Amino acid sequence: MKNLHTLNFWPTLEASSCLHPVLTGPNAAYLGSRVAFQCIVPNSPLTVTYDLIKDGDVLIATDTNVEKKHKPALFSMRVSGASGGSYHCKATAGGSTGIGNTINLSVVIPASNTRVTSDHFPPVAYEGSQFTLSCEVAKGTHLSYTWFFNREELTSTTPSFIHLSGNKLVMMKVTTEHAGYYSCMAWSRVQDTKRISSSTEVQVTVKVYVSKPRISFSIYKDRDSYHGNVTCWSATGSPPVNFSVTLDEEKVRSVTAAESLVAWFPVPIVLGVDMGVAQCRVNTEVQELMSEPMALLVVPVGGEVKVAVEYLYKADSTLAAARLSCQVGRGTFPYVSWLFNGTVIPPEENEDPRIQPVLSHYAIADRRQTLFLAKLGPKESGYYRCRVRDSYDDSGSWVESAAVLVQGTEFLVTIVEIISIVFCCILLLVLVVAAYCMYKMFDDARAYAHMITPNSGSDAFPLSARASQSRGPQVEASSDVQYQTFTTPASPAKPSAL
Repeated sequence: MKNLHTLNFWPTLEASSCLHPVLTGPNAAYLGSRVAFQCIVPNSPLTVTYDLIKDGDVLIATDTNVEKKHKPALFSMRVSGASGGSYHCKATAGGSTGIGNTINLSVVIPASNTRVTSDHFPPVAYEGSQFTLSCEVAKGTHLSYTWFFNREELTSTTPSFIHLSGNKLVMMKVTTEHAGYYSCMAWSRVQDTKRISSSTEVQVTVKVYVSKPRISFSIYKDRDSYHGNVTCWSATGSPPVNFSVTLDEEKVRSVTAAESLVAWFPVPIVLGVDMGVAQCRVNTEVQELMSEPMALLVVPVGGEVKVAVEYLYKADSTLAAARLSCQVGRGTFPYVSWLFNGTVIPPEENEDPRIQPVLSHYAIADRRQTLFLAKLGPKESGYYRCRVRDSYDDSGSWVESAAVLVQGTEFLVTIVEIISIVFCCILLLVLVVAAYCMYKMFDDARAYAHMITPNSGSDAFPLSARASQSRGPQVEASSDVQYQTFTTPASPAKPSAL
């Protein structure tokens, strides 16, 4: 009997060693959908009972394949929020048990109520700053995101300093090119099924920082009274902005410029009286800037008026043009008029094409205080003068300058030409002096030669002749006079008579 029990034990042990159930099924499923798990012990000759177990100890379902021993057990269920976890299959046959592989099931919640949010609302970004948009959902898991700009999809390779990360769209350095409409799409995918939730479009406005305001002052005459006007403006910026003007640091008036970057403020004015110091202030949501101060003082035109002429030359020192400046003694708002040989030169913008201009190739600049003559010839040569009056009083009297002569190329000698002439004169003078010195030198030599010619009754010889007596006969010749020297045989000296 003992041996019989031993013989029955081996088949049971062999069957237990062959129970290796295999579990198949999805690893992700949408919330509310149905999923199916299959469990089977391959090539099992016995009737097998299958248990589907979740998270190690929670029994979900049981199935026994009585009639179809080689068919898998099928477990079907609807996915809920608590369905996520790890699943495995336990097989029991003939008193033996086997545990198979594990499948982790993720419950995917589709995105819903997708919207675009920003760091600030409304979504306004300033040029050069960093700005972030977020794609938010009311609920959803396992989501991916796609961004659209002006209904065109943005990718990770999109330039213009845009960085995509998760549900964030980051503009690293905002420019005006980033202004437009943005939207996003949150989506998830389970096998071949894709669920999508799209947001509405959000307009992103890019503003430019306002530049430092500038201030100007003008005046006009109304009958017998004068009125001043202060203008405040910024060269760059995005409206709306608020402009205000202060007079001696006290706020006078403010206005909001909704569509432009300029504002005007009327101020009282009295000629010759200092009305104070005015400044412009500009305010935005993030900025407050002040202009330079300006004194509100209007001085009428007066004093000496004169014309200064400056000739302009090319690189080769040839005369190219002339610049005439009208210098006014005093006056805050001078109006300058130019005259050529007594005829008024009209400004270019007011020229009548039917009238033959007195000058061609000219330009007026610097508030009409500078006259450029781009060409200098006989027609442009003549007398120029300027006259000045107050610009705000058309009936005011003129203050005129003296006439200045401007000569064209036929009458002008360049500096280089003057230097060349002076140099030639000096060189000629040096040559004349050198020639004179050479002449005097040769003339003195000739006169000296005549002075040393020997006389017939004289024993005087030139020093050179005496020095040559000891060297034998010698002949020296010059261009005009010949010299001869003779030597006698040596003889004993005779004693002198007492």
